[in-house]
Amino acid sequence: MSTSGRFTIPSESNFAEKTAELARLWGADAVRNSDGTQLDDEVVALGMKVYTAYFPTRAHNEWITLHMDETPQVYLLSKRALAESDTVDVSLMDGFFEEQLKPNFDADPHKYWEVVDRSTGAVVPTEQWTVDAEAGVVHVSGAELMHEYTVSFLAYIIWDPVEMYNHLTNGWGDKEHEIPFDIYHPATRKFVFDTFEQWLKDNPQVDVVRFTTFFYQFTLLFDQKQREKVVDWFGCACTVSPTALDDFEKEYGYRLRPEDFVNEGSYNSAWRVPRKPQRDWIDFLSHFVRANVKKLASLSHEAGKEAMMFLGDQWIGTEPYKDGFEDLGLDAVVGSIGDGTTTRMIADIPGVKYTEGRFLPYFFPDTFYEGNDPSIEAWDNWRKARRAILRSPIARMGYGGYLSLAAKFPKFVDAVEHISDEFRDIHDRTDGEAARGVLNVAILNCWGKMRSWMAYTVAHALPNKQTYSYYGILESLSGMRVNVRFISFDDVLEHGVADDIDVIVTGGPVDTAFSGGSVWAEEPRLAATLRAWVHGGGALIGVGQPSAQQFQGRFFQLADVLGVDEERHQTLSVDKYFPAVTPEHFITADVHLGEGVLQGFLDAGYRKPLSGCGGGQAIGELGGIDFGEPIADTFPVNEDVTLLRADGGQVQLAVNEYGKGRGVYVSGLPYSAANARLLERALFWASHNEGKYAAYSSSNPECEVAVFDKSGCYCVVNNTDRAQSTYVERGDGRIERIELAPSGIAWRTI
Repeated sequence: MSTSGRFTIPSESNFAEKTAELARLWGADAVRNSDGTQLDDEVVALGMKVYTAYFPTRAHNEWITLHMDETPQVYLLSKRALAESDTVDVSLMDGFFEEQLKPNFDADPHKYWEVVDRSTGAVVPTEQWTVDAEAGVVHVSGAELMHEYTVSFLAYIIWDPVEMYNHLTNGWGDKEHEIPFDIYHPATRKFVFDTFEQWLKDNPQVDVVRFTTFFYQFTLLFDQKQREKVVDWFGCACTVSPTALDDFEKEYGYRLRPEDFVNEGSYNSAWRVPRKPQRDWIDFLSHFVRANVKKLASLSHEAGKEAMMFLGDQWIGTEPYKDGFEDLGLDAVVGSIGDGTTTRMIADIPGVKYTEGRFLPYFFPDTFYEGNDPSIEAWDNWRKARRAILRSPIARMGYGGYLSLAAKFPKFVDAVEHISDEFRDIHDRTDGEAARGVLNVAILNCWGKMRSWMAYTVAHALPNKQTYSYYGILESLSGMRVNVRFISFDDVLEHGVADDIDVIVTGGPVDTAFSGGSVWAEEPRLAATLRAWVHGGGALIGVGQPSAQQFQGRFFQLADVLGVDEERHQTLSVDKYFPAVTPEHFITADVHLGEGVLQGFLDAGYRKPLSGCGGGQAIGELGGIDFGEPIADTFPVNEDVTLLRADGGQVQLAVNEYGKGRGVYVSGLPYSAANARLLERALFWASHNEGKYAAYSSSNPECEVAVFDKSGCYCVVNNTDRAQSTYVERGDGRIERIELAPSGIAWRTI
């Protein structure tokens, strides 16, 4: 087993001796600085490959303070103001952090701003409002009584959001705030490239330029209490300037409204169904960003250095899954490893020589403080990532932050030693081979390939109440023995369903980019194409509110395929009759029920027909499965549907034969080992591949098996911090019992 290589260690000034010690222990072959730290000569002299974080558009206040009209800008939406007379004043900065944001009064507000009557959606004519820059107020006249009004206005970003977060988290006190700048302006663009060329000359010791990142920050706005106010890891809100807006109009033939950016206060969240102006702006921005990224990469190569992109911070406009990314000339992409999904987000990126994961925890004082045990997070992070790495390997790993903090925690130091050794051992045994995928699974939504492994997300690897029931789909798939791709509704409309797809998974809340919104009513070919595919032998799994749009008497437009629809209080006079629940099925074979639960459920029986309600609903609850946030009032479309769970008088899990194909409905799927197993079984059942399920499966859902055909081996991993035992059936039918230590891994030959 290799004991060195594939590992990047962070360091800082005056820490060379300890850096050398930990580098030997962790097998580091590369060293990096972090935001707020520097590598001194003694660290560079250790002989490791040197990464240096480079921030193209900040850390040069000497330039931007002389050009404050060339900072990045954002359209902000004011709070709503109620018109209690025919005039109303709208405060601009109420609710925003004035150390981060400053209204742009330089560009003509009557050209670039917008006042909207939010009670009607009408744009207020410019002659009916004036701007009081000193007071930070817009005065509106001719207002409609008791209507609400907002102002969408341009604001300068005067404190880099990531540097601000690091500043506040680490208590950097009176350290000068770093002001970002926008390379869309020619003078600033020239400064950025001139500065970078000089930096390359001044830093011959650097081997890898770790761009952190490029030009535009994802949407990250703070309120007056220094709390996050708007965060969207995919958001393009902080990319605007009057010049760019004017150029967009010349190129695309129409002018974008401020509303096209604030979008009723959603700031074009990735959850909103994307509209043409949003898609066009992404294309416009991406074209500009990529052209300049390509120049930075080329300059790096001319100086004999690698160009590495950090997937985070100012990554907006790079769009690594959008066609053409491979033409940028980047050598590598590195990103934060939050879980299996974010690991795949990095590992699956095409067109680079290698990918690297920055593991957690980050070496900051919010984790490394007296009384805390950072090794717990380290092991949890590794177990989540390892599932995905086995399916789609990253080439390197590392950590970031203050090494001096981490060095004070011996248990954490030991954990990283074990994790790094195991990471290298996986590579030694498999030579970077991805584990065998038995099925081809496609995730279907509005975004498709462009946002691969990015669905169901608000903030990077941070679930919330509205997302976790869907995010679990991706997390389950990230380490599953299937090949995953992402397709869009437009793909299906233009090309149909590819011949090699075994199962399509779609779903999300109604009126979102993931369930599709109005496309189901506007494009009847979409439902017809998917119906034809399933009817001919395909497999469709719908989660939550799949194909949801009230249209022609149905809410789920593919209710006939899935066997389930949702009552939206429109057809209450039409009785719904439930068939009896089928407690035991291939899909639920690994669901554990407590002693006596099944018999109690059966003994409780079913509701008799009742006027206005139908009948057949189970009186008791079978349980045993965590479906997350409930989807209310789902019902079977007929009594031929097979219900696997229908607790509380609504359907959580159902299967349906549809021609030669099959449909499966699941109301939600938070990530857990049990739910990953449930989804895996559903995929194999829906695609008529039950016969392929047993080979190289684990009897214990907490353990998973990865097979490497070229390497002639397979491994079994324990995804928990407790010892586990499992039976594994080999390809020849032989069954072996395997004991695994906490977080353990066992290797066998095929």
